[in-house]
Amino acid sequence: MRFLLRFFGFLFAAGTIVFLVGVAAVAGLIWHFSKDLPDYSQLQDYEPPVMTRIHASDGSLLAEYAKERRLYLPIQAVPKLVINAFLAAEDKNFYEHGGIDYQGMARAALLYAQNIGTNRRPQGASTITQQVAKNFLLTNEVSFTRKIKEALLAMRIERAYSKDKILELYLNEIYLGLGAYGIAAASLVYFDKSVNELTVAEASYLAALPKAPAALHPIRNHDRAVERRNYVIDRLVENGWISQADADKARKSPLTVTNRGNAAHTFAGEYFAEEVRRDIFERYGEKKLYEGGLSVRTTLDPKLQIEARKTMVAGLVRFDEARGWRGPVTKLETAGDWGVKLADVKALADITPWRMAVVLETSDQSARIGFQPGRELGGAISKQRETGLVTLEGVKWAKPAAGPSRGKTPRTVSEVLSPGEVIYVDPLLDKDGKAIEGQYRLRQLPEVSGAMVAMDPSTGRVLAMVGGFSFDQSQFNRATQAYRQPGSSFKPLVYSAAMDNGYTPSTVVIDAPIEIDQGQGVGVWRPENYSTGKYYGPTTLRNALQRSLNTVTVRLAQDIGMPLIGEYAKRFGVYDDLPNYLSYALGAGETTVMRMVTAYSMFANGGRRVKATLIDRIQDRYGHTIFKHDQRECRGCEAPNGWKSQPEPQLVDRREQVLDPMTAYQITSMMEGVVQAGTATVLREVGKPIAGKTGTTNDEKDAWFIGFSPDLVCGVYIGYDKPRNLGRGATGGHLAAPIAKDFFKLALAEKPAVPFRVPAGIKLVRVDAKSGMRAGPGDGRTILEAFKPGTAPPDNYAVIGVADADARQQQQQQMAPPDDRGFMRPGTGGLY
Repeated sequence: MRFLLRFFGFLFAAGTIVFLVGVAAVAGLIWHFSKDLPDYSQLQDYEPPVMTRIHASDGSLLAEYAKERRLYLPIQAVPKLVINAFLAAEDKNFYEHGGIDYQGMARAALLYAQNIGTNRRPQGASTITQQVAKNFLLTNEVSFTRKIKEALLAMRIERAYSKDKILELYLNEIYLGLGAYGIAAASLVYFDKSVNELTVAEASYLAALPKAPAALHPIRNHDRAVERRNYVIDRLVENGWISQADADKARKSPLTVTNRGNAAHTFAGEYFAEEVRRDIFERYGEKKLYEGGLSVRTTLDPKLQIEARKTMVAGLVRFDEARGWRGPVTKLETAGDWGVKLADVKALADITPWRMAVVLETSDQSARIGFQPGRELGGAISKQRETGLVTLEGVKWAKPAAGPSRGKTPRTVSEVLSPGEVIYVDPLLDKDGKAIEGQYRLRQLPEVSGAMVAMDPSTGRVLAMVGGFSFDQSQFNRATQAYRQPGSSFKPLVYSAAMDNGYTPSTVVIDAPIEIDQGQGVGVWRPENYSTGKYYGPTTLRNALQRSLNTVTVRLAQDIGMPLIGEYAKRFGVYDDLPNYLSYALGAGETTVMRMVTAYSMFANGGRRVKATLIDRIQDRYGHTIFKHDQRECRGCEAPNGWKSQPEPQLVDRREQVLDPMTAYQITSMMEGVVQAGTATVLREVGKPIAGKTGTTNDEKDAWFIGFSPDLVCGVYIGYDKPRNLGRGATGGHLAAPIAKDFFKLALAEKPAVPFRVPAGIKLVRVDAKSGMRAGPGDGRTILEAFKPGTAPPDNYAVIGVADADARQQQQQQMAPPDDRGFMRPGTGGLY
């Protein structure tokens, strides 16, 4: 008995020693691994990389920019279904344990012992808290050291943060494949839905992904993905979180994903989105752009943007097709599976409804074509093969651009197309504009390019922008980056300087040949009107602008001085530093469509300075506004206690007045004459008040039109990227103005015909349309002309002309500046 007592005493003592040694060892291990644990308190101030989202003015998504596609979603905004799905898949006891699931650890340890020597990866037993510790504070190293640190951190995190906070961190940090981090981004990437719209099947699939997103790819590993999704559905039923009926329905649902690309999501908005991206990059830098979670509300009007692109593309194609068919994109062998070969040919993705196709066979009346197959989410080529017909009607435009048959209308399809040629086509339309099923029209990518900008003249908000035919083809934005000569579209700024300095629209200047001695070694410059050899003699400034007379503009610039014109060009933002050469009065300098449209906006809004902007407002990830374009003060806009018959709010506009409002109206009225009776009469078809000016450069390399209604400005330019002649008669009135006309017809279709606003103090006097003199009873064609206080139309005038003896028949006239009636009188003034 005594022996047994001693034996049990010995066992107890030994057990106690072993226990104490074990406790000491465990404590030592905990101390050892705890001394260099990461600081988990940083989770409190966690700011994950969040994608920047760019929205159009109506709130629709335009583009997203991110290195990690993530949207941070507070736990309160996560639906219960989504939370339960992730708990069922990852940690059903999450709200019950203290950070470590001991049963799961024991199960994982048993499996590890069984798999020793099999090279199988150990099964994890990590709770959601442990995954937060690993993802935020540790590495993905597979070792017992990392697991011990993970467990220690998990217990500390559980003591420091609430369960909801830990779950919020987890659901926003996890990688779920296809570049998506967090559930909000994954919901958009896989299903193009917000998390609140997810079905049971969709939420279960997302919850299945954290274990192995690549191995559960919905296309490449479809069956395995469905199996894992259904496993999560079963766990939801097992835990009582969904009904059996809902589970049965979810299991039968096909796993169909709707992948959403990372480019611009509003069709036709690619150039606009890229310009906004560059703006944000310059303001805040790369990190803020791709990780800052900015919410950018832009000025883009999606409806106007689509209309702008439609009309601009139609104008470029119309010009290009008139010059004939240049041939196919490339050629390939059609034997075997032509779809695989065609899929490897680069096709432009942003020119819908155009599609790339290969010619399979031809006849006199048609050609059978095969369309380029699409690609599935995993990148595999679709097995579906679609065909159609290009009819004779669809190739009639395709006159050869070169060779012996140049300019001849094709009589058969086989004259134009041959088997193996890769082409672009779009649906053939009937006379009512409806697509004819199965029939297509031949297309070709235009060589010519151009740009269009539409702007709100009151604010400078850019409502639409087209930077070229296709962003996918060329990311060079011709609206903001292409510096081209504006030609005669610059003339309204010259006339503005004149109107501000004593001239009136009825001022008369001689239209006749002129020579300018440019100095030693430079030679003599002889500017001519576009219609060479045709001069109109004494001409009012209104008529000179309507006819775009170069010699009148040069004489006017010579009299008022190029330094003054340069000041106005800088004031309007067209040029930063205009050289003092008279040729620059005719638009010989280089500027952009954006600058020209901004300048014309100041005519339209009564002379107020506007700054072009593509961004209305920028908010940071917390919703705080960090940029706002509109700096006007709104007095009385805030009504914290509601509307109680207080005075109406008032906008206080402190913007600089760059031009006399009366001068702005005079120029507007003169440019309205350009549309009604000048070089842009095609715009009369709009049926609404439109003012504007055409522009054509030397050798017809660029064609312009800038015009506006009271509330919308539009600028169009057409030209080759490497400047060359556009062809005989390729003027702004024939090329650019029709495009602007088509745009204004669409943009103003539902708008009332609002006349241009007449500023207070201006006098409208009836004058003779040709001479500019005050109209009398029985006079012929008369117009209402705008005069400032202190000026009036002349009752009579005299022009002294002197004919030179040489062949040029140079006419000169020395005249003093106009008197207070705008009347040209003889004197010793400048040469006109």
